[in-house]
Amino acid sequence: MQLAPAQLTQHLQRGLRPLYTLHGDEPLLVQETADAIRAAAREQGYTERTVHTVAGAHFDWSGVLAAGGSLSLFADKQIVEVRIPSGKPGKDGSTALQQLAESTVGNDSTLTLVLLPKVDFATKKSAWFAALEGSGVAIELQPVERNALPQWIAQRLARRDQRVVAGEEGQRTLQFFADRVEGNLLAAHREIQKLALLYPAGELAFAQVESAVLNVARYDVFKLSEAVLAGRAARVQRMLDGLQAEGEAEVLVHYTLAEDIRALKRVKDAMAAGRPLPMALREQRVWGVKEKLFERVLPRLTTTTLDNLLHGAHVVDGIVKGLKSPGWPTSGWQALHRLAMELCRPPGRGRAPRRARGDNRGMNALNIAELMHSPGLQAREASARMASATAAEKAAALRHRPRCCAAVSRACRRTTRRTSNAPPPPACRRPWSTACASRRRSSRRWPSAASSSP
Repeated sequence: MQLAPAQLTQHLQRGLRPLYTLHGDEPLLVQETADAIRAAAREQGYTERTVHTVAGAHFDWSGVLAAGGSLSLFADKQIVEVRIPSGKPGKDGSTALQQLAESTVGNDSTLTLVLLPKVDFATKKSAWFAALEGSGVAIELQPVERNALPQWIAQRLARRDQRVVAGEEGQRTLQFFADRVEGNLLAAHREIQKLALLYPAGELAFAQVESAVLNVARYDVFKLSEAVLAGRAARVQRMLDGLQAEGEAEVLVHYTLAEDIRALKRVKDAMAAGRPLPMALREQRVWGVKEKLFERVLPRLTTTTLDNLLHGAHVVDGIVKGLKSPGWPTSGWQALHRLAMELCRPPGRGRAPRRARGDNRGMNALNIAELMHSPGLQAREASARMASATAAEKAAALRHRPRCCAAVSRACRRTTRRTSNAPPPPACRRPWSTACASRRRSSRRWPSAASSSP
């Protein structure tokens, strides 16, 4: 049967079962749960303990099976621990574990404790895991999520008769503590022990926690995508800096961001084709926490924005592999920062207000005209903007094209003087009608001012 970690204390008070299976990726929680079971077993006379660690595919399982049927001359009850660090016992191990589970039924002289890492969905459906779960108690120990970490810290402090100051200062102290120990519960446990040694029982001020708690946070690259989709820019920045300091591969970080961008693009295209959002998410195998994040972020992402993000992911893919791209940082981590911030803060969020309401249409026209003058992806964005613009805005964009060309030339000269000793390029004094062939080809796509007027 399955048992929640919070119910373990009440379960042990009612009595022990002959077989326990602990699985999870958090070492501190697995260790504490196993210690609680061992302590309850010692109180009931289980004085002898043997440990078997499964190493490799050629492990001899006969010793594990024999240990359950043999007792020492000096002990009536024993604990047999089987540790499988890989979580894959193999073909022989699968058969042995099923036999071990059958032998524990009704065996009050031997308590068997099986320790596993986090198991996936397929492993939970396997015959050997189903035998362990059916013959005994299975406890899944999940990591403490970031939003639940402050409460977890407060509970651990209360065990040592310490607490933070009530009110907003106390919440700020717990959030600061959580930021310092995120992803590293073992270090969090040590920092709580250190606070108990440094300060007496009672309230802890923010200054005391700030001076005592070290920055021992460890970040998961797959948690980064959740922070990006949630729009938490400060946490994304902190996680990227932490991953870089830990020596995480840039390619893996890029893969995580690019997968999210591709999934968002596919779901957006499916919605444009007429599929409902839940069906589109299910087709792209998006569920759990990401499903809720996708539902929140998709309404504020336009098709043009996703095209730009997809192109940015393509550019960053080359940068992290040693290529250079104009307009992008040469450092892989700086390019990843920029891509993550563009996904975290899509256009429309955090934009400075316009100076005057009356200039909205003129500024829109200038922006469209400037994008029309630019090649490549910006020209496609201009096309999308022009398609959604009103007739008056189209006419204004066409009127502003010559002025925009001169403005771009002046900005180019100023930028060249600041960044290079090379002579500045000459200003574009040609009229729009005598522009280059590429510009004439672009102008064919735009309707004229006369045809655009209502």
